[in-house]
Amino acid sequence: MKDIRYPIGRFEHTGPVTDDDLNLWISQIEMLPEQVSHAVKDLTDDQLDTPYRERGWTLRQVIHHIPDSHLNSYIRFKWALTEDEPVIKVYEQERWADLQDYKLTPVQISLDFLSSLHAKWVILLRSLSPEQLSMKFIHPDSGPTALSWNIGNYAWHGRHHLAHITHAIQREGW
Repeated sequence: MKDIRYPIGRFEHTGPVTDDDLNLWISQIEMLPEQVSHAVKDLTDDQLDTPYRERGWTLRQVIHHIPDSHLNSYIRFKWALTEDEPVIKVYEQERWADLQDYKLTPVQISLDFLSSLHAKWVILLRSLSPEQLSMKFIHPDSGPTALSWNIGNYAWHGRHHLAHITHAIQREGW
């Protein structure tokens, strides 16, 4: 692995988003909560407090980050579906990861939250029409983002962080 920060590479998708792309990505979003829960079910507190890489977040921080990030995305979908190309608010994920809830909250709470959030999100994603999938929000840094593309981006995001967790477990021999 060349760059442990991106164990599955960066998200890349060029060209139109196909129905096959969407079906795959939505399935990946649907399966993520179970995959993360399974990966971390036997970890101790000391193991959860191990960084996935040098100067990286701990596994505990990664677990808490995933539902926070995906909640932000879910809300962005809602804004794009109910407003005309809204400009979204970005958040300081590094600073969020330093807050006490990332240190003190049992990971099971975030795992349960991720499961509930994804169950609801997948229902929304599967209900979107082609017109809705083409709706956009405006990211202050990267510009207009179509919902169809963002489904792929967040399917990747979940797999990206799952790989951080599973690579750390493999590296440590747990």
